[in-house]
Amino acid sequence: EKMLSLLAQLVWGGARAGGQTRTLLRRPHGQESWSDTYADCVGRAQSPIDIQTDAAQYDPSLPPIQPEGYRSPGGNAFTLLNNGHTVEMSLPRALFLRGLPKIYTAVQLHFHWGSRGHIGGAEHLVDGRAFPAELHIVHYNSEKYPNVSEAKQQADGLAVLGVFLEVSPENPAYDNIFDNLEHVRYAGQKVSIPSFNVHELLPIQLGHYFRYNGSLTTPPCFQSVLWTVFHRAVPVSTAQLERLQQALYTTEEETSPPEPLKDNYRVPQLLNQRLVCSSFYIGEESRGCCPPALPSFSVAPNLQRKRKDWG
Repeated sequence: EKMLSLLAQLVWGGARAGGQTRTLLRRPHGQESWSDTYADCVGRAQSPIDIQTDAAQYDPSLPPIQPEGYRSPGGNAFTLLNNGHTVEMSLPRALFLRGLPKIYTAVQLHFHWGSRGHIGGAEHLVDGRAFPAELHIVHYNSEKYPNVSEAKQQADGLAVLGVFLEVSPENPAYDNIFDNLEHVRYAGQKVSIPSFNVHELLPIQLGHYFRYNGSLTTPPCFQSVLWTVFHRAVPVSTAQLERLQQALYTTEEETSPPEPLKDNYRVPQLLNQRLVCSSFYIGEESRGCCPPALPSFSVAPNLQRKRKDWG
């Protein structure tokens, strides 16, 4: 129970106030007012971004991502949770990443998506192109920090894999999650599901990606994320995508009428002179162009606000 609560806070910063669950975009608690409570949300290293491929700098020193334990995560069941803003799945500590400046241990994965019949839903754009959904797999720097709660507030604390989903033939690997959405239709519901090969959720080509320093894409917007956004999208069928877009509600079961959980993505943020690197050649070569950790962006004392549950 405590771990699930922590995971929800990490990605969504808490979420309920006055007995009502508020969606990502709903005013007056939408994106434009996040900084009223969370000063980091107007920082200079925010995510997501619109990745401009002609401006990305090729860094031949960037190795392929090396997921460890993803294929055989152990026999313990995963927990799938509707936290009112997304569907997320907890991941065991046996999953971790190599190929980054440090070892990063997995915490959870979750999705961002749009709505049926509309373009977009992914958080990152590529040359202005919006994919219909995006998978995020969250990890923390376990070499340096004892837990994700401490790591998420540090400049080098988190690493997130971003995976675009695009409409194509059906992808059975994603049914491990999508087949269980009916059990977590309402906010606060969770279900145990058998563990499965998480590696199959990733694109085939793990050596082609974009790398930049950014933030959590939801409150509290900590600027602590080393982003790896894969160039190749993963296929899912139209039917699979529509299940994600239509199966869930952002309200609890007793709330009537229920409010659909959709369009849970943040708009692109300013790059602010940050470098975006590519692990594959698409333009200018610049060895070692991405620093391993974010620079320190200070916030004026009068902008510092007490952190509290988002709502």
